[in-house]
Amino acid sequence: MTHLRNPNTLRDRQVPDQSQAVAEPLSHDPNTAIRLRFLNMMLAATLGLAMLLAAHPSFARGAPESFADLAEKLLPAVVNISSEQEVKRDGPFPEQFMERFGRGGENQSPRKAQSLGSGFVIDGTKGIVITNNHVIEGADSVKVILQDDHEYVAEIVGSDPSTDVAVLKIDLDGKTLPEVPWGDSDTMRVGDWVVAIGNPLGLGGTVTAGIISARGRNIQSGPYDDYIQTDASINRGNSGGPLFNMDGQVIGINTAIFSQTGGSIGIGFSIPSNQAMNVADQILKYGSTRRGWLGVSIQEVTKDIADSLNLEEPHGALISTVHDGGPALAAGFKAGDVVVKFGGKKVDDTRELLRLVANAPVDEEVDVEVWRDGKTITLSPILGQREKIDLAALSDNGMPEKGAGTISKLDSLGLEIAGLTDEIAQEYGIQSTEGGVVIAGVASGSDAEEKDLRVGDVVLEVNQNAVSTPKDVETEVQSALDSGRSSVLLKVLRGDRKIFVAVRFAR
Repeated sequence: MTHLRNPNTLRDRQVPDQSQAVAEPLSHDPNTAIRLRFLNMMLAATLGLAMLLAAHPSFARGAPESFADLAEKLLPAVVNISSEQEVKRDGPFPEQFMERFGRGGENQSPRKAQSLGSGFVIDGTKGIVITNNHVIEGADSVKVILQDDHEYVAEIVGSDPSTDVAVLKIDLDGKTLPEVPWGDSDTMRVGDWVVAIGNPLGLGGTVTAGIISARGRNIQSGPYDDYIQTDASINRGNSGGPLFNMDGQVIGINTAIFSQTGGSIGIGFSIPSNQAMNVADQILKYGSTRRGWLGVSIQEVTKDIADSLNLEEPHGALISTVHDGGPALAAGFKAGDVVVKFGGKKVDDTRELLRLVANAPVDEEVDVEVWRDGKTITLSPILGQREKIDLAALSDNGMPEKGAGTISKLDSLGLEIAGLTDEIAQEYGIQSTEGGVVIAGVASGSDAEEKDLRVGDVVLEVNQNAVSTPKDVETEVQSALDSGRSSVLLKVLRGDRKIFVAVRFAR
């Protein structure tokens, strides 16, 4: 492809010879000296820019001359998806602010609804097609339509609602289709050129181009959100279509748009290819996904929690509960541990840990670094397979006697606490087999109120030490004050959920 020079660089422009103009008086205007100095500064800046562009050719490279060669090569491997589903006669489709744009034009039949989307062939010999789960979800029949209008009835090999990936198979009767390869989405950078191909509004093969606008977007569509954001124009019907890099590799699956009107406003979201490829491979191998399972409940590490644990900065995922019978318990994990690395990769937050665990192989050992007692230790669990955990309320196995529920005031925290008696437990519906003390009051304007601590919450630990009486709490709080800490870390039971809350001392 012939490269057109960028007309905005000094090397490619016709710049007049300014040496003579600089050497000779321009006029007898008293401002001549100022003009000459300004002209010299501009010339120096322009020459400096030219040297920078020469040193970094990528800066000088503008938009591709044309996407035609790339589009011609890729279009045959991109397909249209048409699915039909029986619906109630009076069942409307809801309007959504965050558009899932696979639900293009409805069939006017009173009992059938048609969904139009896109897909792409990754194995032209076996007839394997990738699309979005929401394009084919609940469908009674699915058809794959090629660029030459040939239609094939498709079998749904499997799908994963959590990542919105689906795998289809068509019987080619010995034929071979054009296919496209997966690319490495991790190598893509903000500002890289991308091309989207799909079936917007049922129009068939449509090519648009743009750049990667952002990475790691969480649009609250599922537990593993890690979307690539692009300004390449995508609309209803583009769902399931590929997002290509300039080498013709699939680096994303176009899935959602941010729009109030249903049309493109330059904010589209694509599933990263590395995530989609992992899911597709599992579906093809097992018929469903096989995600890793660690067996813990986690929460974000706030600045206050980081301070209370002597972490230099808030990062990682704080373990609030270690579930019975899970891999984490067997490997020695404890509530209060902060996971900072998983499988050699840094854990920035809870969503990052969820993705890393989910993508890790089942029944294999993985090294996990956790922050505990002011230092980093390594644990090596053997991951199980993720399963649905029943989070029903904990059974009441009887509570220990606590004596009188005398109220103690902790002015430094803005809390009033009391021993957990049977009467208090019954009044607040508390089901705790671990003892603890109950919060009886929260001071207005305190950090405890700001952190949403409530009357009836049960404090199980203070600074990762178990407490069973108000005196225990007072001792731990005083110890934290004496050591110069600015906050304490409370482990709190609320209903059937355990959380950690860092509360700052009053000043």
